[in-house]
Amino acid sequence: MPCEFKRPIFNNIKGRLKVLTLALGLCSSHLLAATFPLPTDESRVVGRIQLHEVVKGETLAEIAKKYDVGFLSLMAANKGIDPFLPNEGYVLSIPTRFILPNTLREGIVINLAELRLYYFEPEKNQVHVFPVGIGRVGRDTPEMTTKISQKRPNPTWTPPKSIRAEYLEKGIELPPVVPAGPENPLGQYALRLAYGAGDYLIHGTNKDFGIGLRVSSGCIRMEPKDIEWLFEKVHKGEKVTIINEPIKIALEPDRSVFIEAHEPLTRSDGSQKALNVPVELEWWLQDAQLSDSKAKAVIFAQNGVPVEIVSP
Repeated sequence: MPCEFKRPIFNNIKGRLKVLTLALGLCSSHLLAATFPLPTDESRVVGRIQLHEVVKGETLAEIAKKYDVGFLSLMAANKGIDPFLPNEGYVLSIPTRFILPNTLREGIVINLAELRLYYFEPEKNQVHVFPVGIGRVGRDTPEMTTKISQKRPNPTWTPPKSIRAEYLEKGIELPPVVPAGPENPLGQYALRLAYGAGDYLIHGTNKDFGIGLRVSSGCIRMEPKDIEWLFEKVHKGEKVTIINEPIKIALEPDRSVFIEAHEPLTRSDGSQKALNVPVELEWWLQDAQLSDSKAKAVIFAQNGVPVEIVSP
């Protein structure tokens, strides 16, 4: 389904930024992509948690934008913090440490549950990580294994009848085709996916909100600078894998164990992925004669960052 977006209920309040960063092995947040070296062994944990001291007047929305992380991801990593008026001087944890998805490390991998896009470049031994917006309830982004069928700079948007009808109910009449330009919700770049009728895109935006949220009509939405970077990197035919895995685990070579849990998506039919300890982790813990209580606690917390539950 082509994309259309709704405005979240927060305002963008500008303020001075004061940053405390623990970034060993992590690229600066000012770069166009969060780039990490791919582990050369069987490790699946990359990146480092960063810290940010809140300055008076900042909101979580603009802090998320500063670090190029999703709004919901930042909220999950800092539960209980007021997203509109976080306390001045409070030190936030920025979720820039990840367990890589349990997929082949090639092309684009999007995990809907964590609202992140991973772009793998194994020939350069790198992975690039971006926040994304996905389909809202009622217009779910589907899981799929597909490829990029078309690259479109300055795309036009042809809103389907269903979207035009939604707008008409609000008193807005959309044209049959929205030309490229500042009023186009697809932004300046779009990557069409070879799935179904080709209605799903990875694209930019002309709005200053919605990244890291469920706000689209099914497409994958990226920050303008992020889609520009990705558009130049990928090629037609590049593999795209979209999964929905709220729980990720990493059984590391040094025998440490990490688990990362996200709030599961609610699908249009009301279903959610079960939040159980993965069976392979259960087997590993049983073999090591260890309790699964820590794993269950992490899953219950759903803070979206890797937590070490077994030390080497």
